[in-house]
Amino acid sequence: MKADELQLQLQHHINQRHKLSDQTDVKALKMNCRCRYLSFNQDFGCFAVGTDNGFRIYNCDPFREIFRRDFDSGGGIAVVEMLFRCNILALVGSGSNAMYPVNKVMIWDDHQSRCIGELSFRSEVKSVKLRRDRIVVILHQKIYVYNFADLKLLHQIETIANPRGLCVVSQSSGQMVLVCPGLQKGQVRVEHYASKRTKFIMAHDSRIAAFALSQDGRLLATASSKGTLVRVFNTIDGSLLQEVRRGADRAEIYSLAFSSTAQWLAVSSDKGTVHVFSLKADFGTLNNDRLHNTSESNVSSSSMISSLSFMKGVLPRYFSSEWSVAQFRLHEGLQYVVAFGHQKNTVLILGMDGSFYRCQFDPMTGGEMTQLEYYNFLKPEETL
Repeated sequence: MKADELQLQLQHHINQRHKLSDQTDVKALKMNCRCRYLSFNQDFGCFAVGTDNGFRIYNCDPFREIFRRDFDSGGGIAVVEMLFRCNILALVGSGSNAMYPVNKVMIWDDHQSRCIGELSFRSEVKSVKLRRDRIVVILHQKIYVYNFADLKLLHQIETIANPRGLCVVSQSSGQMVLVCPGLQKGQVRVEHYASKRTKFIMAHDSRIAAFALSQDGRLLATASSKGTLVRVFNTIDGSLLQEVRRGADRAEIYSLAFSSTAQWLAVSSDKGTVHVFSLKADFGTLNNDRLHNTSESNVSSSSMISSLSFMKGVLPRYFSSEWSVAQFRLHEGLQYVVAFGHQKNTVLILGMDGSFYRCQFDPMTGGEMTQLEYYNFLKPEETL
């Protein structure tokens, strides 16, 4: 982009903000600015927020607002999905004053501050996932996969009822792996597009509540509506690699996230606690698509296994479970999304109340995480 074009673009953005400087408009925005949607981008360096008035994009490290779009006509946004750090986003409208229909995916180019394409459906769009080469649209019982370059439909998948729009795609270049609910309760479907293979995994007895993929698509973490156990599978052969316990009481799992090296797994739930679990040391080098030596778990993982494990088979499985290495306490009942930060041993937490936390855990001693930063991106004046 030429310097003068950049200057014009920046001036245009400044003018847009000045239009909102009227006190009445600002007051209305503050009253109505609720968070409707939260998501990290593919490398967890940024996050997107959908509000009753538009959307906002934030940088994680350092924390700062990159830009926002508050639409004059209201314009609730139910989904705003980033494509790494580029100017292209996917938007879906929300609410009675929605800027866009709930059954359309709008492709927004922020360099032009307008939509440059759209995908229409017969029912409400639940979520959207982006790769550099694909757009994945999730409906209540169907998933559509499109080529990004020309919006050509490549694949259709039928699922069990999926009101949350659960779906994840791998982000490493080349081989694409897609995971979605299957056609049975507790079942997940894994699509390996490079090898044109489909794998079904009976992950849980109850309905699937959340899942996550490692960046290369080889590891899958799943949680059910019970919310007590999280299971990690090999996506190639569907084998169960590890099972960890969030707790003994029922909970609603909101999000799961692998670290970039797949050494750690973070879990958030409605119990107000974010847990970090240690994964097997050889997950990063799966030979023959299976764990070749499960005894080579690292110190942190083995130390969290109950000392009563020698009585396995006599006492309930609860006593031989693998527990989290580190925890961070939040407000109970609120929905939080988790990811691992770019700084070593850090966790990022986003709350639907506008909270942003950066925490750090000690991989050796574990225990309570240390809060490094807190911001309220909906109400900056309340930031500590």
